[in-house]
Amino acid sequence: MKILILGTSGQVGTELMRAAWPLGTDLVGLARPDVDMARPETVEAAVAKHAPDLVVNATAYTAVDKAEGDREAAFAVNRDGPARLAAACVARGVPLIHISTDYVFDGTKPAPYTEDDPVAPLGVYGASKEAGEAAVRAALPQHVILRTSWVYAAHGANFVKTMLRFGREREEMRVVADQHGAPTAASDIAAAIVAIAGRIAETKDTGSDAPWGTYHFTGTGETTWHGFAERVFQRLETATGRRPRLQAIATADYPTPARRPANSRLDCTRIRAAFGIEAPRWEDSLDRVLDELLSSPAS
Repeated sequence: MKILILGTSGQVGTELMRAAWPLGTDLVGLARPDVDMARPETVEAAVAKHAPDLVVNATAYTAVDKAEGDREAAFAVNRDGPARLAAACVARGVPLIHISTDYVFDGTKPAPYTEDDPVAPLGVYGASKEAGEAAVRAALPQHVILRTSWVYAAHGANFVKTMLRFGREREEMRVVADQHGAPTAASDIAAAIVAIAGRIAETKDTGSDAPWGTYHFTGTGETTWHGFAERVFQRLETATGRRPRLQAIATADYPTPARRPANSRLDCTRIRAAFGIEAPRWEDSLDRVLDELLSSPAS
């Protein structure tokens, strides 16, 4: 099976390229400038050139606050690019796995969000990702949209690496404690995509239909950004003896250009039922990534 992965310079894309794929899988990974969602002609050219059996889109405009003043760029990458990609996949009869986000919801629901809950993004980033989802659904029946949350890895820019840096530099940290969600390791997302791709390959071989549609996938369990930081600082103290004082604050005490959902919890029942996929507990995956980061002198 030949799989084209777009966005290999990002957290999930990097993990997809180093994931444990089945023997015989032919991976083609592309990052900028080879493929740029803001330049649709490069998207179509990549699909035409490599003629894959499956495309995985791990690209996105993810600068949540910057997007508030950069709407055109966010929609170009998160809506228009996926729309052209889906059209290119339709033309060649190729299925698509597309990664999306908890930010398509407004966070007012008191329980975890299911895939069927109405979307109501709070800002430009969430709106552009929701528009990308809609474009993929409208153009390409053979798709899997994978919503996830609070993504981090040992590489790239993310909350975990920021907390480690601040934990070494500062005596006190103030972190929001009234936004709830599930941290999700990029490597766990990659493993889920490997499993989904395997199911797609099986159904192609047998002539049956794959379980297409939208699915939620996050680390198992839940916490707040404050709880997330606390876990990072516990490990930092064990490794280095450094641990800043951690103060819990409300969202209102930390204003940002973009509003964040207070509830980012996603119900992952559907992906377990359809694919047998369940993520590790978020604490276990975080510990694994921290082992890598804390053992590296450059981290």
